[in-house]
Amino acid sequence: MEKKESKQKNPKDTEDAGRIINIVSHQLKRTIFFYTWKDCGLTTMQNRILHYILMKSLGCPVYQKDIEKEFRISKSTVTEVLQLMEKNGFIRRESSKKDGRMKRILPTQKALEIRREVVENIHMVEEKLRAGIPEEDYRICLTVLKKMSENLTQEENNMKGREEMYE
Repeated sequence: MEKKESKQKNPKDTEDAGRIINIVSHQLKRTIFFYTWKDCGLTTMQNRILHYILMKSLGCPVYQKDIEKEFRISKSTVTEVLQLMEKNGFIRRESSKKDGRMKRILPTQKALEIRREVVENIHMVEEKLRAGIPEEDYRICLTVLKKMSENLTQEENNMKGREEMYE
């Protein structure tokens, strides 16, 4: 019986999607921070969430659950971000008429005054992300990234209830 040679892959021959996504994420945060209206005092995450609130609230009410789902972040993280945004005068919360436990998130006048800058900054950074990338490649990239996110969401859901195994 012949022994098969085990070939180990050269690390340089293998692309690590997680590492590349992490690098791009950090670069994106730095770029957004650089182009964010400096005097507004928003963090990168707050900037993204405010952009979401400003755009979505034009068509329908926005609730904390919407932000949790859109950004795939925990309830406690969203609560913390929203509390800071409320403290800094960018949003206000009002009880839902249908369910008093649900708080509708509304942009304040201060947020509305910087809407144009926030939108322009997001668009400028998106243009920089897309530079030199053919439309078809860009669409494929988005499709693949969304699928990767779905895969990880599924894995997170599979892990729920098993956290105590790792404590």
